[in-house]
Amino acid sequence: MTGKKVRILLLDLVGVLLAAVVFLVPFYFIIVNAMKGPTEASEMSIQLPRILILDNFSKVLNYQNGIVLKAFFNSISMTIFSIVCIVVFCSMASFVMQRNQSRMSPVINFFMLVGLMLPPAIVPTFWVLNTLHIFKTMASMVLIETAINMSFCVMLYRAFVGSIPREIDEAAIIDGCGSLRLFFSIIFPLLKPVTATAVVLNAVNIFNDFVNPLYFLPGKNNVTVQLTLYYFHSAYNSSWNLLFADVVLISIPPLILYIFFNKQIVSGMTAGAVKA
Repeated sequence: MTGKKVRILLLDLVGVLLAAVVFLVPFYFIIVNAMKGPTEASEMSIQLPRILILDNFSKVLNYQNGIVLKAFFNSISMTIFSIVCIVVFCSMASFVMQRNQSRMSPVINFFMLVGLMLPPAIVPTFWVLNTLHIFKTMASMVLIETAINMSFCVMLYRAFVGSIPREIDEAAIIDGCGSLRLFFSIIFPLLKPVTATAVVLNAVNIFNDFVNPLYFLPGKNNVTVQLTLYYFHSAYNSSWNLLFADVVLISIPPLILYIFFNKQIVSGMTAGAVKA
């Protein structure tokens, strides 16, 4: 090996070690403290527990008649319905925007970029939800999550749609396909790589969303998994062992998604970027 290749290899190893320290050490800290008693967990050390207490996880799941399990159901429901809306609406919008270029295209592109840059406004959103009489409902959260993530997903889909030859559309139209059948029967199946990317990235973001459910979905019956952290930490009493156990349980679904769909995420994003 030449000296240049050795230096590149060393830099790669250093990068991998730094990434391992940044991501694995906090996770190790959380898992270790999730298996400690209340007093030992409050010390916030990375030492292994003197006595393993696996009962913390069952205490979290049974807390207040299973409020954490209800929160998991709410978060998963919100995530699934939001993902369905995002995939359907964003893929259709990106197909139309890519295929039908007009004088309004720069204006539409501008608003897509604005949606990426500007944060959502809380007070106007309250007003809209109250006017529609859907405040504090799951439908309102699905609409909010869809709107927040739409700009990114439209641009992601649009880059991939640009790689699909127009000849496919023309051949389908000659064979008698209508607009909806053209999209859902021919174009949409070709979008599987970028759809997998959009599903995983948005599912993790929506499942881990803390701020929007806090503002727009109040109420004990509407609690999501991120808001359950409040039950174990307050100004007057903190059960750190249960808090860390709750964090471990919350981290499991996104971790499973990344483990099983890691290749799809990379292939979907790189395919759209290279071919567009």
